[in-house]
Amino acid sequence: MISRVLSAELAEHAGQRVTIAGWVHRRRRLKSVSFLVVRDRSGLAQVVAPGAVPGEETVVRVTGVVTANPQAPGGAELTEPEIEVLAEPTEAPPFDLYRPVVPAALPTILDHAPVALRHPRLRAPLEISAASVAGFRRALDGLGFTEIHTPKIVASATESGANVFGIDYFGRPAYLAQSPQFYKQAMVGVFERVYEVGPVFRAEPHDTVRHLAQYTSLDAELGFVRDHRDVMAVLREAVAGMLEAVRGQPAIDLLGVALPEVPAEIPAIHFTQAQRLTGEFEPDLSPEQERRLSEWAVREHGSEFLFVTGYPMAKRPFYTHPDPLREGYSNGFDLLFRGLELVTGGQRLHRYQDYLDALAARGEGAGPYEGYLQAFAHGMPPHGGFALGLERWTARLVGAANIRQATLFPRDLHRLSP
Repeated sequence: MISRVLSAELAEHAGQRVTIAGWVHRRRRLKSVSFLVVRDRSGLAQVVAPGAVPGEETVVRVTGVVTANPQAPGGAELTEPEIEVLAEPTEAPPFDLYRPVVPAALPTILDHAPVALRHPRLRAPLEISAASVAGFRRALDGLGFTEIHTPKIVASATESGANVFGIDYFGRPAYLAQSPQFYKQAMVGVFERVYEVGPVFRAEPHDTVRHLAQYTSLDAELGFVRDHRDVMAVLREAVAGMLEAVRGQPAIDLLGVALPEVPAEIPAIHFTQAQRLTGEFEPDLSPEQERRLSEWAVREHGSEFLFVTGYPMAKRPFYTHPDPLREGYSNGFDLLFRGLELVTGGQRLHRYQDYLDALAARGEGAGPYEGYLQAFAHGMPPHGGFALGLERWTARLVGAANIRQATLFPRDLHRLSP
């Protein structure tokens, strides 16, 4: 491994004898010579060999001389090779992985994900996802946030809803966490600014192209805010950091992704204005309204991002801070991106008695939330936060028609394997 050279580095070693390793991506046999394309984590390398060569998806180690060739991937190839077979496949992949366009339907891809994701175009969204997470972390680290890791088994439903996965926890009822909300708020009392990247679980029976039963949530919470606008400003920096991290990634060029620009200040409209613009007056925005509002933001502000603020309190969790100037509305917001709700956030309640009153107003007692309310009984600053769905972000960024195309081993209403 120490002496191994990656495909993307091959041209830097012209004239040298080096070793590469990977999978046989494609082979072509001519009368007097064979061409072997080897795939590793960095890309493709061409090997020119006399005689027969191993078949597709054979794992090989190849040692040869790096020779310049403008027609080869990366402008160089290996000649005079010694090919060592490390492992041979026992069955063919579900489709040809060397074809530029994936010749398979989504169910076939998902059923055979461990091998199907080897295709460069299917792997690319996951590379963009990984870069996005790195950018999220880098941006928040730079703003003085501390990364935390919270429990995913909890004693009560985070969002006070019924759509939770119940489990048997040593004979006691427990649930898979719908979000790290309670814990990240408590940690504001410890670190002031915290974030987490982790799985969340929603037992919602949605069978759509935008919903999953398990997804990755990018959460942040910060203290000593004036109101939700401070949270929105931090979110803007996080999104800008994520885009900066994916810019220049080979996966972006492979998929032909058009990256959006993040305005210095993302435009924002109040929920009531959004209703007037779309002519619909339901207590929440429909997918069609989100699309139309995003089109309006591009048309009027040249922005593919739009904040919608002031959602009705009736549609927000009990811990949401009300708008002190508009009764019935909240200091909560959503961030729309290319016609889809991407982020939900807002200012939270921070006084103990306000929590007791909010729970009572919804017909709930404080008992099930005793552990959560501890932090507020001992003094908490005004604070707020947000949660961004990683798979939604990636799918929207790459233009995927279905969120499962940007998800590693998706879990939904029907799929529990692989």
